[in-house]
Amino acid sequence: MGTVVITGAAGVIGRAVTARLGDDSTVAPVAAADPELGRRLEDADALVHLGGPAGLGVVLRAADAAGVDSIVYLSTATVYGAWPDNALPLSEDTPLRPNPRFEFGLGHAEAERLLAEWGDDHPAVAVTVLRPAMVLADETESWLARTLGRPPLFRSREAGPAQQFLHVHDLAEATAHAVQTRLGATCNVAPDGWLSMETARQLATSGPTVPMPELLARPALALAHRLGLTELSPDAVPYAEHPWIVANDRLKESGWKPRYSSEEAIVGARKASWYRELSPKRRQEVSLGAAGVLAAFVVGLAVYIAGRGGRAAARAATSA
Repeated sequence: MGTVVITGAAGVIGRAVTARLGDDSTVAPVAAADPELGRRLEDADALVHLGGPAGLGVVLRAADAAGVDSIVYLSTATVYGAWPDNALPLSEDTPLRPNPRFEFGLGHAEAERLLAEWGDDHPAVAVTVLRPAMVLADETESWLARTLGRPPLFRSREAGPAQQFLHVHDLAEATAHAVQTRLGATCNVAPDGWLSMETARQLATSGPTVPMPELLARPALALAHRLGLTELSPDAVPYAEHPWIVANDRLKESGWKPRYSSEEAIVGARKASWYRELSPKRRQEVSLGAAGVLAAFVVGLAVYIAGRGGRAAARAATSA
């Protein structure tokens, strides 16, 4: 392969993809907003856009003007949405229905729509969309894995959905494969199989997770997010409650295959933690103790807020 221009290459995924493509090509990382983008694309054999929905329109206009004939867009498996009735696993033919208010999935779904329209107008261009599962790297987590892949700080007592974890090297290989073969298809990128939430929790837990009734779990998670204790926002909670496992058959049939399992990706990414060194019995004791304290805190806070509201209403009535 000749020259590959990569936009959005600054993060963990970008560094891995850049390193892998550099084995076979001349790689030119450039920001989507860089005025040099158009000039760089004039000599490019392929464009890889890792920058997400932001800047995609600018990138496509530059690609059009430069006559680029191969584009790879890194999307996400969250575009399928996390729903109780999801198939296990989801194929690429599944309609996209990202959960409302989860901007990450919504933005990528809209970007895919824009890219599909652009591809229809440029039939000679090989347009590839990759939809990876949650990505992990050695001792490093992507933002998505930190948000959705960690066991929730507070969880309902049900076991939770199945999970998948993709090693960043497998994603880099998938990207290189798409570039080298001019794949021109939409493909999920995932390891073979998946894990139960309980298995993932045992492998990955870096701190206590607190089981509690669902009535309390959601308010507690919302409060923890507001206090900066977790990156799992209320809008993302469905992805921690319902499955969004994807099939990798299409990409494997094209010649790619995963090297790492979900278990290997988790073990490689996790860091040392005081909680992991505890015995299973001691972990349970810590979690149950934390559950009692935190549940009391949530209930007390709710009562306090309700009391403030009642006092405010009383003062308003008195002053009327």
